[in-house]
Amino acid sequence: MLVFKATIEIIGINPFVHVPEAILTEIFKQAGKNKGPVPIRGTINRKKYVQTLVKYKGDWRFYVNTAMLKNSPKRIGETVEITIEYDPSDRTIKPHPKLLEALNKDKNAQKVFTGLPPSLQKEIVRYIASLKTEEIIQRNIKRAINFLNGKERFIGRDKP
Repeated sequence: MLVFKATIEIIGINPFVHVPEAILTEIFKQAGKNKGPVPIRGTINRKKYVQTLVKYKGDWRFYVNTAMLKNSPKRIGETVEITIEYDPSDRTIKPHPKLLEALNKDKNAQKVFTGLPPSLQKEIVRYIASLKTEEIIQRNIKRAINFLNGKERFIGRDKP
């Protein structure tokens, strides 16, 4: 586990910290890659987190959300202690069976879905997988199919 201290900064509405170059190099070595999102885990101020390092505007950023650090948007300028390591665990989110059923019934929606960028596919799958009640799951699957067929917005996005 690698350890460093960093000051919370903000870009837009997103709090983040810069990861020191030496630590990035070690994470990339652990991950076996230095491109694309890199899954990480560790602690921030001794509280466990699971996160992803992403490159944005040429810099690798470690975004700090409120689940990781309470009131993180109000803590800009605060120095935090971070432990970090590459997270090799499988983070695959399986699509809800009823989403798969709906896609199989609507070949056009299925075709549009498979043509979406993987990140947007994952966003739809993750959103529906996070829902709790059967009624809300059904309603949102219907909305997702309508979205894929160009009939309405879904997850804050315009029609594909």
